[in-house]
Amino acid sequence: MPLRRRWYEERREGLGLELLAEVDAVFEAIARRPGRFPLYPRVAPELGVRRAAARRFPYSIAFIDLATVIRVLAVAHEKRRPSYWVGRLKGP
Repeated sequence: MPLRRRWYEERREGLGLELLAEVDAVFEAIARRPGRFPLYPRVAPELGVRRAAARRFPYSIAFIDLATVIRVLAVAHEKRRPSYWVGRLKGP
């Protein structure tokens, strides 16, 4: 599910850009200290999937810290199919 920037922008001018800025700030926080974020609930802990939530908007970022790279699995809306991405953990 893509970010709904346009939907927010239609609600109030500039709100869509605020959403993008918020998500960008979460990405920056993940890059600085990925281990500070909690493991994603309802996902096997041994997979190491972490959750970083946006403060103002109902989105969270599911990611795995692979030591040399951070793999983002999803930017998920917390109220609309929040676990749609879990199938990505099974691989091909």
